[in-house]
Formats: sequence, C-alpha cells, structure tokens
Amino acid sequence: MPVTPHKAQRPYRGVFPVAPTIFDERGELDLEGQRRCIDFMIDAGSHGICILANFSEQFVLTDAERETVMHAVLEHVAGRVPVIVTTTHFSSAVCAARSKQAQAAGAAMVMVMPPYHGATFRVPEKGIVEFFRVLSGAIDIPVMIQDAPVAGTPLSVELLARLARELSNIRYFKIEVPGAASKLRSLIEAGGKDIEGPWDGEEAITLLADLDAGATGAMTGGGYPDGIRQIIDPYFAGKREEAKAAYERWLPLINYENRQCGLIACKAMMQAGGVIKSDAVRHPLQPLHPATRAGLLELAKERDALALRWGK
Repeated sequence: MPVTPHKAQRPYRGVFPVAPTIFDERGELDLEGQRRCIDFMIDAGSHGICILANFSEQFVLTDAERETVMHAVLEHVAGRVPVIVTTTHFSSAVCAARSKQAQAAGAAMVMVMPPYHGATFRVPEKGIVEFFRVLSGAIDIPVMIQDAPVAGTPLSVELLARLARELSNIRYFKIEVPGAASKLRSLIEAGGKDIEGPWDGEEAITLLADLDAGATGAMTGGGYPDGIRQIIDPYFAGKREEAKAAYERWLPLINYENRQCGLIACKAMMQAGGVIKSDAVRHPLQPLHPATRAGLLELAKERDALALRWGK
C-alpha cells in the first residue's frame, strides 16, 4: 500500500543518510536485514532516509531488484520518516517512469544526477534542461539534483538556479563537488526562495563549512546518523561552538569513511553491531581489508557509535 509523502514537513531539513542495500553472503538481497538496517537508521536519529543511491550500490541491482528494495523499504518505513528514492537514469523517459513509480509507492522526493554514461557520454546544457523539464513535469513531489563528480557533468550555479526558477519541482540540491561551500553560498544567493533545500553530501567531509554556507540538510553514509545529529542539532539551535566541537570529535571517523572505506563502511559497522548478518558487497566490489575494517571500528567504538551496540 502506498505511503502518504510527508508534505507537511517541507522543507525537509536535517540528517537524511543513504541506506545501504543489504545482501547475504551469496550476494542475494536480504530483505530482513534491509528492514533491520532501516530500523537502526531511524533509531539513530535520521530525519529521513535515501535509498537506491550510489552508496546503496544501485549500479549492481537489476530493475526488478530496485523495485523490490523500494517497495520493501517504503512499506516498512510506513510514513515514520520521509524517504528519498534515487531514480537516476540516462534516459529522460526511464528516469521519469522510475520517478512516477517512486511517487506512487510513497516516496517523499526523488534524487537524480544529470544524464551521463561512462567517461565520455554527456549531453549539452540544452539536453540537461530538457531532461529535468521532462522529470519535473512527470511528478508532483520535489526533485533533488545530485551535483556529484561521478557524473562528470559540470552544473553551473546559473544553470541550477535557472532549473529551480523555471521548473516547479526542482527544489533540492545535493552539492558534493570541490568547493561545495562556495557553490552552496552562490546557489542560495542566485536562486533565492526557489532553493528550498541546499544540502551537503560526500559523507559530511565538508559539513561544517557547508552549514556555514547555508546548507539545511546533510546526506551522509548510513553508519552513524547519531553522530551527525550531534553536529546538526546544536548548529541549527544557534550553538555553533558546540557543533564545531562535535564535528571535530566525529571528523576522524567521517574522514576514514570518506577516504578509506567508501560505501562499505556503514555495512561493516552495522554487521559488527548485530544490525545485519553480512556486510557483503556485490562483486566486482571488494570487501574491506581486515586492517582497514579494524581501523574503522576502532574509531567508531571510541565515539560510541550506536551501530556497534544497536543489535546486541
């Protein structure tokens, strides 16, 4: 049964981490583990959750598996928090169809990168505008544009502000390119009221600078929403020094995830804490080296991350 999106909660603010896709040791979907993962993330203080993103290994899922995960998560969340569904695809029609399906299933928002494929397949600015025009016109829920290096597609502040100005559902922007804080500040200045959600990304590695620039949301990895809340909450309460101290406390773990572990970090933490049975990633992705895993868990334990004790 579709879940009613959280329209009353807009603008969405706070911590909206990316949920990993949970596999068993054979590499098959583990839906029981997926539900436990979601419950942990909500208990850890997530204001909302994003699914099927790059950190969810969306690129190793079949279309049927994407639908299975989407419905399983939305039905299990059952309106407890808003859920953002990533619907990125090169094709305008496929992206629009995925997004309509997500809306019908109860998604609060969709997140989309500009169309790209491989190292050289890009479309010019005219095509990008038309792509987002098709998408915006297909749904009634907001769209978050993911401005990330992986797409390799330059999205100028002027272009993003134009999309927000001309297309009613283009309202959120996850900025995770070099100089993110400067770009966020410029985007807020250029877009004004049309920029409903200027958000931070890239595992919160630039979170404090991005908050100072005006970011109102953080889309991080799923391993320690409780830690990110310790930064976000005092900042929004006007207690910047407290937020700064919390950022300094959690930054070694943030850096270790961002620079050493990548998308497997949250799974390793969840598995160590009994949230999920397996931290498997799908081949050809590789498991963490035991020494890297030990370093991650050491930092997480020192900060008393909830993931390490939630399932015990």
